Amino acid sequence: MTPLAELLADRIRRFGPMTFADYMRECLYHPVHGYYSKAESGRFADYYTSVDVHPIFARLLARQFAEMWESLRQPAEFVLVEAGAGVGRLAAQVLDFCEGKLPSFYDALRYLAAERSASRREQAAMQSKHHAAAGHFTVSAEVPAHISTGCLFSNELLDALPVHRVVMDGGAMKEIFVGFRDGHFVDARAPLSTCAISEYFAAQEIVLREGQHAEAGLEACDWISEIGRRLERGYVLTIDYGHAAAELFDERHMRGTLLAYQNHRASEEFYASPGGQDLTAHVNFTALEHWGKRADLETEGSTSQTAFLMALGQGNEFADLYDEGQSEAERTKARLQLKTLIYPEGMGERFQVLIQRKGDVSGRLTGLGGI
Repeated sequence: MTPLAELLADRIRRFGPMTFADYMRECLYHPVHGYYSKAESGRFADYYTSVDVHPIFARLLARQFAEMWESLRQPAEFVLVEAGAGVGRLAAQVLDFCEGKLPSFYDALRYLAAERSASRREQAAMQSKHHAAAGHFTVSAEVPAHISTGCLFSNELLDALPVHRVVMDGGAMKEIFVGFRDGHFVDARAPLSTCAISEYFAAQEIVLREGQHAEAGLEACDWISEIGRRLERGYVLTIDYGHAAAELFDERHMRGTLLAYQNHRASEEFYASPGGQDLTAHVNFTALEHWGKRADLETEGSTSQTAFLMALGQGNEFADLYDEGQSEAERTKARLQLKTLIYPEGMGERFQVLIQRKGDVSGRLTGLGGI
């Protein structure tokens, strides 16, 4: 058993079964033993993200952020907050590109990388120390309490927020708690721990089938609601894998979408290595829109990562893909890396992009097809 497993088992022995949301939160974010709290662990060890494929991902995002700045009528200060910034790889790529290619926007840009892990914050600060010295970059453990004008964005963050597990059992929705018996963590069905779970499904008009397992992403709902309250004027951009509710809870997802990732292998062994593996669930984009609207976030639009990147890149025929002085072999490799990001069988259709807005903005965004 991992050190965290020992702690969780003792907690269950003393206080009884815990919700899966509490279990998942400890597994991922425990300050000492959590998967994301360890300096040596991280998603790149278990699977790679769009940021790891090629800087074109960050460069096209930078162009979208610059267009948002223009839609907000070019304020003197544009606050760009990356939630779940990790080691700051994306931040460095965005800032480097803006400095070199979008100087007017760079002058207004104030990039804040929000990251819970202290070790990752240190790495992020090192990667962008040049931009920090110029007053364009800071790191923080939390998203700021107030964002006056700008954009808050996340890339593969919300899929790692804790979820409650439920199952339709005998015509009634039951919650799947985490118990501990005979030296092992086990599923334990019981009545719902909070009425917020039933309200979550009712608000989206979702009725589960008999025997269907599902996840209720209450923390994601709380998160988007809080972001809506903190943002005064601007945008919220979310990139993640997931679906609208009608697809997320259809007959093809009778087992839910929760997965454990370890050593580039996905499984449903959620209890195999507490703190030693990643736990994720598909993002419910309908819920983000619904709870966002409660906090005055209006949906600007949504699309696939394929369509988003293609729309942003085709304006200059993906010239941002190449660096100066590259050989033809290097340019060919870059084109292959781009295909990984946009092809449906790669990342292109698995990842969705949602943009929400608040306050007075003007103009259609290119990434949503507004050329």
